[in-house]
Amino acid sequence: MSDLTRFSVSLEADLLEEFDKFVRDGSFATRSEAIRQLLRQTLTRDAFDANDQPVTATLTLVYDHHRPHLVEKLLAVQHDHANQVVASMHVHLDHDRCMEVIVLRGPGGALQNLAAAIRGLKGVHTGTLALAGAAGQDHGHDHPHPHPHPH
Repeated sequence: MSDLTRFSVSLEADLLEEFDKFVRDGSFATRSEAIRQLLRQTLTRDAFDANDQPVTATLTLVYDHHRPHLVEKLLAVQHDHANQVVASMHVHLDHDRCMEVIVLRGPGGALQNLAAAIRGLKGVHTGTLALAGAAGQDHGHDHPHPHPHPH
């Protein structure tokens, strides 16, 4: 972690009261932890919205696995975007539905387009794209991880 720098912020009393409730409800250890998280989320969203900044995200799908050729199409799209698909996890929800969580990394715009292409397949009930962070943000480098180190 980098060196900490202290700064002060001026807020209206009612805004501070709402923020303190947010801190308590979110079980943050301190106001500083809450502010750090809000800043990271905002900066990541801005990178995602910039379309060309590398980000890491998950795409969570719920789909009908009985839909003809859907599973093959899902796999084909993922293989066609192997440079953006990091990993996936498949879960059987019930007799008809499966959930798949796909970890993605790449330029925000490209991930949004990939998510839209997958969500648009017939038989996909839901597809939620969620940002995890700017690519490489959590450990200070932006390359695949063949080397072990603690996270």
